[in-house]
Amino acid sequence: MDEKLVREKERVDDLQNGYYVIQDPDKFCFGMDAVLLSGFAKVKKSETALDMGTGTGIIPILLKAKTQGKHFTGLEIQKECAEMASRSVKYNHLEEDVEIVQGDIKEAADIFGAASFDVVTSNPPYMIGQHGLRNPDMPKAIARHEVLCNLEDVVSQASRVLKDRGRFYMVHRPFRLVEIMNVLTKYHLEPKRMQLVYPYIDREPNMVLIEALKGGNSRITVEPPLIVYKEPGVYTENILKIYDMI
Repeated sequence: MDEKLVREKERVDDLQNGYYVIQDPDKFCFGMDAVLLSGFAKVKKSETALDMGTGTGIIPILLKAKTQGKHFTGLEIQKECAEMASRSVKYNHLEEDVEIVQGDIKEAADIFGAASFDVVTSNPPYMIGQHGLRNPDMPKAIARHEVLCNLEDVVSQASRVLKDRGRFYMVHRPFRLVEIMNVLTKYHLEPKRMQLVYPYIDREPNMVLIEALKGGNSRITVEPPLIVYKEPGVYTENILKIYDMI
């Protein structure tokens, strides 16, 4: 491990699977949604994957740990975040398997070319307009609010960079589910699998995981609900499995 890759005020988080990620608490740190997305997404042997809006690089690193994928790319618009994610890749000695590219999601097809990935993942900004408070700290605001890109930007570019029959995986908020389905089908990404995530068994869901197939037929499987906590501070077995803790 090369401590020179870690800057002042940054920390190194152990992902419990042999890999680590560098984070700056003053900027946006990854949350459970990224971990759940990495557990929901499937990248098969010999497939390549792109994570759009990769932030810390957490999703490509987790997908490298969890899947048999051939190569993983993270696209991040914020220069400092992209540079820190690149240092996480080096920290884990994953330069052969994971690449971080600085660039705009809205230009993904121009950067990588059309039909260039088998899988695309995204944990995009959830909040629009006045939904939630705009975080005055710009890196966090960009991660949480549709400041630099919106849902349609993400989906339209995902469709363009995906090969025919390629798969798109996204984590989002259930209150936007109708809009999500409409935008996916508009860009020929047919929803095939969905799972709602509930903080507790008796609460309403606060996340939705979706898989869509480029050029797929209209048929969706709704998976059993994913419950996060058995009781305050105690994860369910399903969550512990996703976190590689059991």
